[in-house]
Formats: sequence, structure tokens, C-alpha cells
Amino acid sequence: MHILVTNDDGILSPGLLALANAMKALGKVTVLAPDRNWTASGHVKTLERPLRVREAALFDGSPALSTDGAPSDCVALALLGVLPEKVDLVVAGVNPGENVGHDVTYSGTVTAAMEAAIWGLPGVAVSLQLPEDPPRLLDFQPAARVAQEVVRRVMEFGLPSGTLLNVNVPYRPLEEIKGLRVTRQGLRIYRDELVKRYDPRNRPYYWIGGEAPSGVVEDGTDFGVLAQGYVSVTPLQLDLTAWQMMDTLRSWGWE
Repeated sequence: MHILVTNDDGILSPGLLALANAMKALGKVTVLAPDRNWTASGHVKTLERPLRVREAALFDGSPALSTDGAPSDCVALALLGVLPEKVDLVVAGVNPGENVGHDVTYSGTVTAAMEAAIWGLPGVAVSLQLPEDPPRLLDFQPAARVAQEVVRRVMEFGLPSGTLLNVNVPYRPLEEIKGLRVTRQGLRIYRDELVKRYDPRNRPYYWIGGEAPSGVVEDGTDFGVLAQGYVSVTPLQLDLTAWQMMDTLRSWGWE
């Protein structure tokens, strides 16, 4: 089993190192990750400029590869032939901060796993819920251990074509995590605000600011089970068709 490990926080993220080390118990691991932070980059395919891949090192100095592309570029590069050996499975993370609800459309972590699904491979995205007052150094080991167990089951049972798993882990010691729940996407509430400022030449520029997002704590959702102290595992699919709308659209008199 050859496992590709990537992330959206960059090659030096300690979450990437924790995940790569956890995956080594399951097979051969290759790390190919961005050379900078691509948080909230979404699903990117870089076509207008060349991409470079360089030898790099993880947070502990162990060898890896990095690229100036996005997380989804990392997966595409690996599967297109940058890696000489066939990849069997892709795992992305561990992201510092949960990816729940609509976050999945923004998240470079989730869309790296989505890129794997596009290529017909199992993809798993792993994120760690941040506490309200996060410590300077986060402990990624519980999330990496959870990821190991999830990936072990993916290896055993497989995933249907065009699907991926979005895993979110509560920020707790491993022994205090209550268990794992299969969930649906919850409702994320964003409080974005436009911040307008001026540069020294009095030209306006903008930040997207505002308060941190929250979510609706509802049973059976990713956000809900995290709040209860459980790991959330949400199956996602590439097919975004709103099937329930098709008959309605047909009734609009197109002919």
C-alpha cells in the first residue's frame, strides 16, 4: 500500500508530520505538500504557470517533496507521474481547525482528498477542531491516531467510486474522545465582514474579516457530534446534482 500524504498548511506543518508518521504503520508513505500555506484555497488546478517540485523536509527533518502548487495540485502531480510508484490512497491533513458544513468547498484539505476521488482513488481529509483558546503548540497526535484507524478501515472495506471521507476530530486527549459517529454535513454560520483600508497612496484595499464562524449544533451532523466529543466522519461525493430539483426544473416549460 502506497499512501500519499499532503495538506493545505504547508510542508512544515506539525500536523502533516503527525499524519505522515501515523500512516507509516499502514504502508509506504510519500509526502508531497505545498511549500506555503494554502488555507481556504478551495479546489485549484494550476494551468497558467509551470509548477515546480523540490526536495524538502518535514518539521522533524525527515525527507519529503514540496511544490509551489495548491493541495489539489500536489495530488494531481503525484498521480500524473511525479512519483514513479503508483499511489493507492491519499490522506490530507491534519488541518489545524475543523472543516465542517460549507467549509468543505473552501478547504484545501478536503479538496485534496476530492482530487483523489476524481482520479478514482480513496481520499480521506483529516481536521482537528480548535479549542476556544488554542495553545501555542497544538497536539496533533490524537487526530493522527484517529486518522490511522479510519484509513485502516478504508483499506479493508474500500470506498465507492467518486466518494471521499471528511474526518473531524475533537480537541481532546485520545482517551477522552467518546468514539466515532458517521454524520451528514451540518450548517456552518459565517460572520464575514468587508474591511476597507487605504494604502499610503490613498488607494483602497480590502480584507474579508469578521468574527470566527460558528455552526448549528444538531444531532447527526458533523458540527453536532464534535460538540459532543465524538469524531465526525462524513462521506462526501463528487456528484453535486440536486436530484430533487430535476422534476421541478423539467416543469418550467423548456420545450
